[in-house]
Amino acid sequence: MSPVRRCSRTACGRPAVATLTYVYADSTAVLGPLATYAEPHCYDLCAEHGERLTAPRGWEVVRLTDPSGPTHPSGDDLEALANAVREAARPHDRAPQAGGRGPRAADPVEVARRGHLRVLRSPEP
Repeated sequence: MSPVRRCSRTACGRPAVATLTYVYADSTAVLGPLATYAEPHCYDLCAEHGERLTAPRGWEVVRLTDPSGPTHPSGDDLEALANAVREAARPHDRAPQAGGRGPRAADPVEVARRGHLRVLRSPEP
């Protein structure tokens, strides 16, 4: 068996470069970088099939990669990852802090929501 994962499309033997998943609750198809492991409910696609991907009427396609972008993590990616780790380590209770000031000023602000996905605005320094 070849260690290279192949495109999931019938009769396509090209190597996979992206993974397609569906979020049925949000009517969204998400095309992102190739997943680390082959998942049972995901589809691996080659570059050609990834570019030609369309979704049913009423569905949205979210493409998480930009082919013209850098292939290595940028400083912004690493900073976002560090912020996500800090957020996960922070206690989740939102009870007012000592002095009755409420949540800290450095907490991100939710600006939009679509299903279980949230868009957060970075706090102002």
